[in-house]
Amino acid sequence: MQDKDMVNDALSMVKSSLTTYASVISECANPQLRSTIQQIRNNCETSQYELFRLAQSKGYYQPAMMADNQEIQQVKSQLGG
Repeated sequence: MQDKDMVNDALSMVKSSLTTYASVISECANPQLRSTIQQIRNNCETSQYELFRLAQSKGYYQPAMMADNQEIQQVKSQLGG
């Protein structure tokens, strides 16, 4: 397996985990468990960003183009902001 594929697979798994953590946190009634899962999620987000930076630095990942002001205003108006 190529390095690029391994990094992209790891990024995909981490992003999936972050989605799961968000669901679990929103449904958790136990404050201590909720706090623990939030800490795990925070660590996962840090790992995701480090993987993202690695992938970007090696040319494995190309982020989307930045939105211009008109596009930002259009989205804000659609979302009521």
